[in-house]
Amino acid sequence: MQPVNRNAYLAIVLGVLTVSLSAIFVKLSHAETGVIAFYRMFFSSLIMAPVFFFYRRETFSLSRRDWLYTIIAGIFLAFHFILWFESLQYTSVASSTVLVTLQPLFAFVGAYFFFGERFTAKAITGAVIAIAGSVLISWGDFKVSGVAFWGDVLALVACAFVTAYLLFGQNVRKRLSIVTYTFILYTISALILFFYVIIKGESFGPYPSEEWIYFILLAILPTLLGHSLFNWSLKWISTTFISMAILFEPVGATILAYFILDEKVRVTQAVGGSIVLLGLALFILEGKKVWGSAFISQLMKRKR
Repeated sequence: MQPVNRNAYLAIVLGVLTVSLSAIFVKLSHAETGVIAFYRMFFSSLIMAPVFFFYRRETFSLSRRDWLYTIIAGIFLAFHFILWFESLQYTSVASSTVLVTLQPLFAFVGAYFFFGERFTAKAITGAVIAIAGSVLISWGDFKVSGVAFWGDVLALVACAFVTAYLLFGQNVRKRLSIVTYTFILYTISALILFFYVIIKGESFGPYPSEEWIYFILLAILPTLLGHSLFNWSLKWISTTFISMAILFEPVGATILAYFILDEKVRVTQAVGGSIVLLGLALFILEGKKVWGSAFISQLMKRKR
C-alpha cells in the first residue's frame, strides 16, 4: 500500500455521506418503488455507457457461465432495490438502513455454505451481537406497529438478496474491470426492473421535474460516486478501515432523515442500531484476520 494520500480520507467521508443519501432520495420520491429502482439503474448504465465503450472488448472473455452468473446477480440486485425501497415505505430510514447494513454478516454466512469458509469464536460473537441488535430494532418496531415490522422484514430480505448478488458476481468480477462488470450488471438489472414495472402496471411517467432529479441523483451520488470513492481510496487505505467507515452509513442516513424528513429516532432504534454496528465492527475486524481483504473488498463494491 502506498503512502497515505490525505485526500483519500476526505474521499471516504464524502463517500459515506453520498451513500447515506440513498434512503433519503427514496423517501422524498413519490414514484412507485419499482420505478425508482428502474430509473436508478437505467441512468447509472446510461452515464457509464461512454466509458464502457473503451472497455467493450472485455466482454469477449465472458463464458456462458459468466453470463449466467452475471444475469443471476443482476436479478438479485434488481429485487434487492425493490425490497429495500419498499421497506422504506413502511419503516424508518434508521431501521431500514441499519438492517441492510447486516450485509457483511449475510455475506460471510453465504461464504461458509458456498465456499467452506470457517469462523472464529470472536467472529461468531460479533455475529450474535449484531443479530441481537437487529432483533431489538424489529421488536421495537413491532410494538409500534405491524407495518413498521413488515418494513424491517423487507429490509432483511433485501439484505440477503444483495448478498446473493455479491456471491454470484464475485467470481466474474475477478476477470473484468469494474467498469465492464458494473455496466453489464446495471444494464441487466435495469432490464429486469423494466419488465417488473410493466408487469406491475406501474407508470414510467410523466413525473414532475423534482422526481427526475431524485432519479438522477440516486444514480450519480450513492451508485456511481459513493462507492467509486471507496474503491479509489483502496490504493492508500486498508479495506478494513473503509469497511468500518461504511458502517457509519446508517448513522449518516439517520441524521439526514432527522433534519430532512423530520424522522424521530426511538430508544430501541438507537440502542439496537448501536448494538448492530458494534457486532458488525467486531465481525469485520475478526474477518480481516481470517478471510483476508479480498472478500471484504467485495462488500464495498455493493451498489445499494
